[in-house]
Amino acid sequence: MESGTPLSRPNKPAPPPDGQGLDGPGLDGQAQAAAAKDAPTKSGTSLAGQVARGFSRPLDLLGSIKMKIGVLVTAAVVATAGMTWIGLRNEMGPSRTLPLAVLAGLIVTQMMAHGMTSPLREMTEAAQAMAKGDYSQRVTITSRDEVGELARAFTTMAEDLAQADTLRREMIANVSHELRTPVAALQAELENMVDGVTAPDAATLEVLLTQTRRLGRLVTDMLDLSRLDADVVTLAIEEVDAQEFIDEAVAGAKLVASSAGKRVLFVTDVLPAGLRLNIDVERMHQVMANLLSNAIRHTPDHSVITIRTQTQGRWVQLDVCDQGPGIPPEERQRVFERFARGKTAQAPGAQSSGGTGLGLAIARWAVRLHAGSIEVADADAGCVMRVRLPRSVKNKDKDKDAKAP
Repeated sequence: MESGTPLSRPNKPAPPPDGQGLDGPGLDGQAQAAAAKDAPTKSGTSLAGQVARGFSRPLDLLGSIKMKIGVLVTAAVVATAGMTWIGLRNEMGPSRTLPLAVLAGLIVTQMMAHGMTSPLREMTEAAQAMAKGDYSQRVTITSRDEVGELARAFTTMAEDLAQADTLRREMIANVSHELRTPVAALQAELENMVDGVTAPDAATLEVLLTQTRRLGRLVTDMLDLSRLDADVVTLAIEEVDAQEFIDEAVAGAKLVASSAGKRVLFVTDVLPAGLRLNIDVERMHQVMANLLSNAIRHTPDHSVITIRTQTQGRWVQLDVCDQGPGIPPEERQRVFERFARGKTAQAPGAQSSGGTGLGLAIARWAVRLHAGSIEVADADAGCVMRVRLPRSVKNKDKDKDAKAP
C-alpha cells in the first residue's frame, strides 16, 4: 500500500490530494509578487497624461527639495510683487491691491506645491490601505528629489510586504494541508480499528507509523525554520568516511522509495576512494534526505538515481542525479526559496507537487553553514542537484554568513 493512503471506511472522506491546501492549491508567492510589480500605477503613460502631469507637477525636473522650495518662494514673491505693481499702476489703491497680491501669491504657491505634496498624500492613502490588508496600492513616482526617493522606497516596501503576505498565506495553506493529511489518515485508521473494520495487524500499524513519521518531519521542518529565523545554529563538525555517509543516506532513501511504491535503483560513485568529509553529520543527513526525497518524487518508476562525488582543489562536489523531467532554468533559483513548490519542465502549467516548500530552503541553509553552496546544475537529461563543500570546515557555534533563505 502506498504511504499516506488510509484504510478508511466507505463513508470516510479521504484526505485532500498532495499540493492542495484547505482552500485549494497553494499560491505561488513569486508569481503574486511579479503580478504586483507589473500592476498599473496611477500615473498615465499617454501624451495627454504626461502633459497634464507636467502642468500639475511643474517642479518635477528639479532634483532637490531645497531647490524646489527656493523656486516656490521666488515664484510666490514674483507673483505678489507683480500683482502689487499692476494694482499701483492702475491706481487701484492699497485696499484692493494688497488682497489681490496675497491671492496671487497663494494661487502660485498652491499650483506649484501641489506636485511636491501629492506623493506624500498618495503614501498616506497607501499606508492606510496597508493597515487594512490591501498591499496593491502604489505611489506615482515622477520627481527625482528626496520625496521621490522616499516614494520609491515606499513602493519597494509595499512590494516586499505584499510578497511576505502572500508567502504567509501560502505557508498557512501548505502547513494546514500537511498537518491535515496525516491527522485525517490517523483518525480514519484508528476509527476503523475501534469499529472493528480493520484489525490492528502489522500492516495497519505500519500505516499509522508512516503517518506519524510524516507529522514528525513536518514538526522538524518548522523547528528548523524557527532556528533559522532566530539565527540559533550550531555545527558539530567531525570527519566521516564519504562512502559510509552516502550509504547511510541511500539506506534511508530506499525506505522512502519503498513506502511511496517507487522501484528505483540507487547507484553511488564516490571518488576518490577513501574520501573523507568534514561535516556536521546530522545537518548533512538532512540535506541528503531532502535531495534524495525530491529525486524519488520526480523520477519515473524503474529509473536510476545516482549519487557521485569528486574533488576539485579544496572543494568536494556531491551530485544527486535523477531521470525526472528536470527543472527549467527560470525556476532554478526559486526552488531554494521558502515555501516555493516548483513545477517540472515538462509540465509548465502544472500545480506543485506537495510538501511545505521548506526542504530545499533548509538544505541551502545547512550547506551555507558549512561555507558551501548548492545549486541546480546543467544536465542533458533529468535534474542534477550539486552541493559543493570545503574539504575543511571549522567547528563553530554560529556562522553569520549563513543567511536565511
